[in-house]
Amino acid sequence: MTARGRVGRALALGLLLASCSEPAPLEGRVDLERLRSAEHEPGQWLALGGGFRAERFSRLAQIDADNAAELGFAWEYEARSRRGRVEHGQEATPIVVDGVLYVSGPWGSVFAVDAKTGAERWRYDPEVDGGYARHACCDVVNRGVAVWRGRVYVGTLDGFLVALDASTGRELWRTDTLIERGARAYTITGPPQVAKNVVVIGNSGAEFGVRGYVTAYDLESGAQAWRFFTVPGDPALGEPEHPEIAAALETWDRDSSWESGLGGTVWGEMVYDPELDRLYVGTGNGTPYPVWLRSPSGGDNLYLASILALDPDDGRLIWHYQTTPGESWDYTATQNLILAELPIGGVARKVILQAPKNGFFYVLDRETGELISARPFVPVSWASGIDASGRPVASATASYRNAPAIVFPTQAGAHNWQPMAFSPVTGLVYIPAREQGMVMANEPFWRFAPGELNLGSVAIYGASAERLPEPERTRLETRELLIAWDPVAQRERFRVPVGSEQYAGGGVLATAGNLVVQGTSAGRLALYRADTGTRLAEIEVGTAIMAAPVSYQIDGEQYVAVIAGLGGAVASVHPRESAAWRYENYGRILAWKLGGGPTPLPRPREIRAIPEPPVLPNLSAAGAARGERLFVRHCARCHGGRGESRLSSYPDLFGLPAQTHAAFDSIVRGGSLSSAGMASFADVVSEADAAAIQSYLVREQAELRAASASGAGRGSP
Repeated sequence: MTARGRVGRALALGLLLASCSEPAPLEGRVDLERLRSAEHEPGQWLALGGGFRAERFSRLAQIDADNAAELGFAWEYEARSRRGRVEHGQEATPIVVDGVLYVSGPWGSVFAVDAKTGAERWRYDPEVDGGYARHACCDVVNRGVAVWRGRVYVGTLDGFLVALDASTGRELWRTDTLIERGARAYTITGPPQVAKNVVVIGNSGAEFGVRGYVTAYDLESGAQAWRFFTVPGDPALGEPEHPEIAAALETWDRDSSWESGLGGTVWGEMVYDPELDRLYVGTGNGTPYPVWLRSPSGGDNLYLASILALDPDDGRLIWHYQTTPGESWDYTATQNLILAELPIGGVARKVILQAPKNGFFYVLDRETGELISARPFVPVSWASGIDASGRPVASATASYRNAPAIVFPTQAGAHNWQPMAFSPVTGLVYIPAREQGMVMANEPFWRFAPGELNLGSVAIYGASAERLPEPERTRLETRELLIAWDPVAQRERFRVPVGSEQYAGGGVLATAGNLVVQGTSAGRLALYRADTGTRLAEIEVGTAIMAAPVSYQIDGEQYVAVIAGLGGAVASVHPRESAAWRYENYGRILAWKLGGGPTPLPRPREIRAIPEPPVLPNLSAAGAARGERLFVRHCARCHGGRGESRLSSYPDLFGLPAQTHAAFDSIVRGGSLSSAGMASFADVVSEADAAAIQSYLVREQAELRAASASGAGRGSP
């Protein structure tokens, strides 16, 4: 044996002994073998989707259709995320491993609690600079963690991937996942996904002008393993990073809006398939939205709005399927993916299921990416169907290039991030769906503006559509539904009305007890028969539920748990049907079991009188009108509500107290409240601009106060 051989053998032996001497993790003991056999441990909830198939189906049946009405309160944990006066939305699905519940919160915080009692084990604060909230399109939410071999992985809003000790919450490593940090408004709101020997994370921010990608990191060290870009970069700046980007470049105009990043971010749930050893990834919308502004000569614009199958070892593309070629309506394909085995034409096929924003339900062969079938599950007008080649048959009436167009579904989607569930018992998929149309118009003079919203279009839908004349107003009314969909027959089995306002229905859980469980923004947890949709029970919670529930078992008792708290896309204007109009809104983890008690409610919402606005020396109608335009451009996406609709997660700028008015410029431009989430806007708002915005707010505040005093309006929340 050579000296090199002896050294190598000694090194290998040393590593083996070292690995043997390392204690097994005390908590968070999830590995591939355990995940693949999750159905044999129904008392656990080992991944966001429950097991590797991501079905969101519990095989527990202690709670069933016969005793669902006996479900009662077990425990509660306050998962507050307040910075300053703001409580942010809760969108994560918990993971439950050996009696410990792990769930993420806003900013990328993590809570670990005793799943039987709700007692805190630990909590983690990533200490994100509050001013970074300016880069988030839709609140500082986070949609979940990954638990693996004694570690908890989470992405932070400011773009770091962090590994925590599952027993203590101690930070083990953190790595910067962002390219062009500081130059592009990237965020992370989606969950990481363990795939074989790596943990993979995407990002958000397409509306602000970023380039989408996913990155894989070593589970132990956090070292980068590979990166896959979802859209090309400017070819004038260098060669494509990998062969798939060279191929994608052929579907883009050579004079595309490269400076806008082009979008394609991966902000939803990914799924790793251990049976086929591949990672499935859904990609997002283009930037700007209209293809004629983004890629003037058109083209499919790969890999926007696509489902990708990647090799977890090197990130190479195995296959792709694009749901919306030339995407122009914010129709992301980031919605949750479910792995199943279905009888197709008398043959068992390994399939992947998705109901993305565009309104079609897709069944794909997950080995080849072949489209097996696709049918609309809600009214759709942008395409008349899917042809034999798997491409949508585009409708000319959905183009808004030359004139505004009515399009179904809306940017909010026929199905958004709220997870759907699949029951292998009923064979049905349960979709938190939305029937809703929009008026969409081109923004012909759009120019890319770094750090700002870069949509290139205007859309009217939801509450804003109430201002439209008839018959458009009625035609565009919102219907939130729970739809039971047969993925083999591609048809609806039943539907349950959930509400008439956007995001009324939360994520979904299905169980072997013939149950479907869904929370609502109205603050209720509803239980339905999985085979018929009959409502069996409804628990008043008092807090809006957007996230998906889970189920687990401890000491022979089955629990249902969920994290509640309104925010996200409706943080700026809370729906009138939501619980936030009746009760204080803050993060809560709640659990129920058979024989439990009544669920405690938050304190009633306090209604404050609108204070008298200050007298501004230079207030003028022209200045206030200019301020209104600036407000819409810079402020409205967070502080947009006014009058009856102004209840929001954020401070009400139409009812500011005197001390806030006195400090207005130091807040807006000086960043004096940056730590609380209100960043400085000095880079885009001048001193004169800030004064104009304040003039507009003072004018509106005076009108609202007068209306309130006369009984025509209401106080400030």
